Amino acid sequence: MEVTCLLLLALIPFHCRGQGVYAPAQAQIVHAGQACVVKEDNVSERVYTIREGDTLVLQCLLTGHPRPQVRWTKTAGSASDKFQETSVFNETLRIERIARTQGGRYYCKAENGVGVPAIKSIRVDVQYLDEPVLTVHQTVSDVRGNFYQEKTVFLRCTVNSNPPARFIWKRGSDTLSHSQDNGVDIYEPLYTQGETKVLKLKNLRPQDYASYTCQVSVRNVCGIPDKAITFRLTNTTAPPALKLSVNETLVVNPGENVTVQCLLMGGDPLPQLQWSHGPGPLPLGALAQGGILSIPSVQARDSGYYNCTATNNVGNPAKKTVNLLVRSMKNATFQITPDMIKESENIQLGQDLKLSCHVDAVPQEKVTYQWFKNGKPARMSKRLLVTRNDPELPAVTSSLELIDLHFSDYGTYLCMASFPGAPVPDLSVEVNISSETGGQRGGGVKALESPRVGRWGHFFKPHTPVEPVIFPPEVEPSSQDVRQALGRPVLLRCTLLRGSPQRIASAVWRFKGQLLPLPPIVAAAATETSDHAELRLDAVTRDSSGSYECSVSNDVGSATCLFHVSAKAYSPEFYFDTPNPTRSHKLSKNYSYVLQWTQREPDAVDPVLSYRLSVRQLNQHNTVVKAIPVRRVEKGQLLEYVLADLRVPHSYEIRLTPYTTFGAGDMASRIIHYTEQLTLPGVRADNTCHFEDEKICGYTQDLTDNFDWTRQNALTQNPKRSPNTGPPTDISGTPEGYYMFIETSRPRELGDRARLVSPLYNASAKFYCVSFFYHMYGKHIGSLNLLVRSRNKGALDTHAWSLSGNKGNVWQQAHVPINPSGPFQIIFEGVRGSGYLGDIAIDDVTLKKGECPRKQMDPNKVVVMPGSRAPRQCSPQLWGPMAIFLLAMQR
Repeated sequence: MEVTCLLLLALIPFHCRGQGVYAPAQAQIVHAGQACVVKEDNVSERVYTIREGDTLVLQCLLTGHPRPQVRWTKTAGSASDKFQETSVFNETLRIERIARTQGGRYYCKAENGVGVPAIKSIRVDVQYLDEPVLTVHQTVSDVRGNFYQEKTVFLRCTVNSNPPARFIWKRGSDTLSHSQDNGVDIYEPLYTQGETKVLKLKNLRPQDYASYTCQVSVRNVCGIPDKAITFRLTNTTAPPALKLSVNETLVVNPGENVTVQCLLMGGDPLPQLQWSHGPGPLPLGALAQGGILSIPSVQARDSGYYNCTATNNVGNPAKKTVNLLVRSMKNATFQITPDMIKESENIQLGQDLKLSCHVDAVPQEKVTYQWFKNGKPARMSKRLLVTRNDPELPAVTSSLELIDLHFSDYGTYLCMASFPGAPVPDLSVEVNISSETGGQRGGGVKALESPRVGRWGHFFKPHTPVEPVIFPPEVEPSSQDVRQALGRPVLLRCTLLRGSPQRIASAVWRFKGQLLPLPPIVAAAATETSDHAELRLDAVTRDSSGSYECSVSNDVGSATCLFHVSAKAYSPEFYFDTPNPTRSHKLSKNYSYVLQWTQREPDAVDPVLSYRLSVRQLNQHNTVVKAIPVRRVEKGQLLEYVLADLRVPHSYEIRLTPYTTFGAGDMASRIIHYTEQLTLPGVRADNTCHFEDEKICGYTQDLTDNFDWTRQNALTQNPKRSPNTGPPTDISGTPEGYYMFIETSRPRELGDRARLVSPLYNASAKFYCVSFFYHMYGKHIGSLNLLVRSRNKGALDTHAWSLSGNKGNVWQQAHVPINPSGPFQIIFEGVRGSGYLGDIAIDDVTLKKGECPRKQMDPNKVVVMPGSRAPRQCSPQLWGPMAIFLLAMQR
């Protein structure tokens, strides 16, 4: 009997949503853009292929409660890819005009603090095909002891692509191969950058002088067309040759206009000339036209190497370089030997003294130096010598040597550097040699630096003792939200993490910016050995709620802990995993929405008594406010409220605020949208698409057909549309109801096709049923086809259903069974008939798991949305009768 009771208990459906509503994050990556192909490389790797320049859209579908937070990251890409330097925290990742460097593996990490994070990934393969580059190289070699010469030509074709390109070589319009011509050889060289194929013309023959085409192809993957490049080989084909109109080193004065011409001396085809500057780009205002480079009013910053390069894809490029030197001087410096700055050395009368002068100049070797004493040119003698290029000093340095220093040598010495005959300002260095003011034995000198002068030489820093490193304190928490019920005590603690000194010298507490007296219960808050400060509140009240600051100092600096003390409730947590929250009422053009939520940490404060719900239609100002009373709310309990009379297709802002005896708590908000039940990979495929939403449930127009399907209703119909064809309204019979149709008037022609493609579905069942309504009225009706596109290996379309001809001015329903073997899409294909009276329409498309119904539904009835059952509340009512029944059985 006990076993029977246990079995009966196990069969009782328990619908209470209590603690179990919290669930770890789960994620799945789907694509929402135009992918070339989505394939499975192996069991664990998904590959999403996209053309370079297209828009990448990846969506991370989430389940779990609380709502998981999403972070996108990427690996296996370029190190310079900026996406790797940051993270994207949106559920949808969108990259406009994707580049090849942005290919790689993308990860979606979802976490909500419950269980372990969910991590999913997809590899994005960016497809591209660059323009090919064709270069020609010639070799001439002696064979068999100079009996004759063999001339060989190599045509090298290089391209960057993904996937690897296929090469085709043509002479004229004829395709070349090894087997058809012994005079050619086609091979792939080793150690080449990019993809390369070489066409070798061995021992050049007269018929080899022709036009050669290198055609590259990625076999139309992602719709990328083939590309080609052609080169005409003649008996005059030659690499470029150059010469310059000036010397390779050109020295000019600042402010002059510089013109350099690069002359072509040979090359067939005619080479292209290009000027470049190193380092950096050409100067501002410089003009490079053909082989002539012009630089107006040249300045010192324009100095550098200017390169003229000629290319014609024959042999190696020809290059000539001009080293442009603009005369300039800067950084005048001096040195005294011996160095008087050193404390251990003094200059005495009778010793030798050397004054050295140097400037940084362009060109350095053209600088001249003059020495002056007391404003007059220094006169050379046996004791006063001027030398240049001292090997112990920087290059092009002038030195004035004073041999056996006398009292008469005291004075002011000036070194002047200049470019003779050039409009470049002179630079000078001034040194004052005077008697020593101290009473040192033998007399001495001291050097005084002029404000215009720099100084160079050897300097020694005196040893100083190492001071201990001190720094301000660091504390935690920097900011903390403290919640507690009214009347309960609170302990606030500010802890010293690090600092030097590692101690609290003082701690000051403030409440709402006002200084508090020292609290009666403090754990060594003001002692030098303390590592924390505490403040105890005996009871949380409305008056004691607010911001508390604790400023901690260690005599070097201070840091602050901030506490926000309150008894208000935490914000609600909206539940995003409600099955089918939108309930569409097509006849009334209204919809309802099942809003569900849990209360975050309800036991942290006083019990929640009610919620304030405000509903506002987006772009409107009117707000509807309602109070929702609740009984005691437990952690994890799922609360529910049905929002009624929402207008299709508008979106609404929902704000939900909990109320306790303290008052209003934290508000939570979200936006709810009216959407047709869009079925995405991994989501149950059992909903109906009414085409009421502009997004048409994720359906897209095929890019390879002749024209498009059109979304319209009776209010948006063209008043001049063709009569006696097409539906007057959608299946509901209301003028506001939308449907999809094809317009077959001009310029449409017989056999033109329009294709409407569904989102990609992941097959999770063996059989599916596609149900839809169709309207085929008119004497020129063509055909309506339903195709299934399998995504197992590439894209393969198979016909699942077809209907042709006039079927009357009435909506009718079809049920089509399909059994896809892997990921799939469904396609509605409308084919234009023999004339303009051939409009075809569809409405209310449903994709359901399982077999189709054997009995057809009344075509005049609207399909009831499957899976739209309202979520049930916690139903403990079953337990009473069932418990009595079990007890009776047990007795």
